[in-house]
Amino acid sequence: MSGPNTDYDPVEVSALDPAAIEAASEDALAAIAAATSLDQLKAVRISHQGERSPLALANREIGALPPSAKAEAGKRVGRARAGVAAAIAARQTELEAERDERILVEERVDVTVPATRRTPGARHPIELVTQRLADAFVGMGWEVAEGPELEAEWLNFDALNLGPDHPARQMQDTFFLDPVDSGLVLRTHTSPVQVRTMLEQEPPIYIVAPGKVFRTDDLDATHTPVFHQIECLAIDKGLTMAHLRGAIDAFVRIMFGEEIRTRVRCSYFPFTEPSMETDFVCFACHGAGAGDAGGQCRVCGGSGWIELGGSGMVNHKVLRACGIDPDVHSGFAFGLGIERALMLRHGVQGMHEMVEGDIRFSQQFGMEV
Repeated sequence: MSGPNTDYDPVEVSALDPAAIEAASEDALAAIAAATSLDQLKAVRISHQGERSPLALANREIGALPPSAKAEAGKRVGRARAGVAAAIAARQTELEAERDERILVEERVDVTVPATRRTPGARHPIELVTQRLADAFVGMGWEVAEGPELEAEWLNFDALNLGPDHPARQMQDTFFLDPVDSGLVLRTHTSPVQVRTMLEQEPPIYIVAPGKVFRTDDLDATHTPVFHQIECLAIDKGLTMAHLRGAIDAFVRIMFGEEIRTRVRCSYFPFTEPSMETDFVCFACHGAGAGDAGGQCRVCGGSGWIELGGSGMVNHKVLRACGIDPDVHSGFAFGLGIERALMLRHGVQGMHEMVEGDIRFSQQFGMEV
């Protein structure tokens, strides 16, 4: 059995030849200096520091050397690899600094430059229509009245001649607060505002009450559990149905045009007696029932008339419940849904467009109706 080869010359291993080590180191340093981007430097790192790089292969050969030669070869290869690693780290720092400086220049934003584009503001069309409806009455000398959305059951029903057995008081129509016998509801109409006004003010009273109301309806094209109404109330001496017709006619002319005519139909509401439904001539087809193309009018459905809403003389029971003597004062009231007015006036197809919160829907209306 032969002993270890103590006379083995490491120079004979080509990968460990000092000239080869120096050449590999110089090639690596030159490639590092030539890298002009972090991506190029990454490719250089793989070529000159990776597992298949010349210096890495030379480092593997050290294990095949006799003990007397390993130390010198290891120092030589280690110095070369350390020099390459230090050069790569230094070059990466330089390239990162150049990148950051370039980003600061290329992506700089001058906050002092005036904006070239301003997104126009937009109020929700329901608010705009509400304001327009209220302005029509304010222009006639009426006042705007407001009230809470969480209302006493007595004000929402009993004071308006809606007895305990009235269908509107059933759970399928009204949001009752827990416990059910608390006597509190989310108001189903804005009529409680009228009751509060009559309890707090002495006649004459001329108010318009817009606001949000709540009913247990499912959301579909024509219904929503949260919607808006506007109701009007006049209490004075000597008011008659003629005054009611005059107020409605004036309101319709303001909203839809001076040439618009109205008609009335008998109806029933617990809080008014007598009561009526009011229609007005379709502002799109002017009563013809046909559109411009000769087909059925889309707005009125071919009838030539559009339903406005319910109205009537305030029931004597309601006046007495509010402390007003019906033998001295009389009054009238009428109201309509604001969403319906929006759909009629602007051709909105369904409730979903109004409640989904898409800013593009509001931007169509801008700041004015």
